[in-house]
Amino acid sequence: MKKRIGVLASGRGSNFQAIIDAIGQRKIPATCIALITDNPDAYAIVRAKKAKIPVTIIDYSLYPSREEYECALLTAMQQADADLFVLAGYMRILGTSIVHLFSGKMMNIHPALLPSFTGLHAQKQALDYGVKVSGCTVHFVDESLDCGPIILQRCVAVQDGDDEDSLAERILKYEHKCLPEAIRLFCEGKLVTDGRSVRII
Repeated sequence: MKKRIGVLASGRGSNFQAIIDAIGQRKIPATCIALITDNPDAYAIVRAKKAKIPVTIIDYSLYPSREEYECALLTAMQQADADLFVLAGYMRILGTSIVHLFSGKMMNIHPALLPSFTGLHAQKQALDYGVKVSGCTVHFVDESLDCGPIILQRCVAVQDGDDEDSLAERILKYEHKCLPEAIRLFCEGKLVTDGRSVRII
């Protein structure tokens, strides 16, 4: 039976599109049943509508507190009833209640080789530090920022003359392969988490 995938995104949604494409090409045994976004202007909404994926907009600016926003987000996620939620460029830190409720059922893509360079502007952090290799990481989400158990990583060489945009562009190409692959492994029941370690069986 196909798994049900829900996606949270805040921006252009290129990783979301990679998921849509992989499902359409039958590389992932799943159906994308929801896009949830905090940004009513996110281009990800256009992508979802084109693919006939239901969209829920929970505009952060309309809520008087983070707690009330989180409550609305939690309700939307519960109503989606997904087997897996994927954070694909979702730019808000999730509250502990959501993280605990969906423990082991929520993954994120980050444009760095974790545990290095967590948070925003990871590519700039890597360049400022002078690393020779960067990359991307898909990990399960826990209550710490970008610190959940690592599922997959891909390396990208840093080239002389790279700036934040050029490095980000090359890393993004690997994100578009790495994230659908991690989702496929989840949907096929091939991921086993043991503490901080994720084994592929």
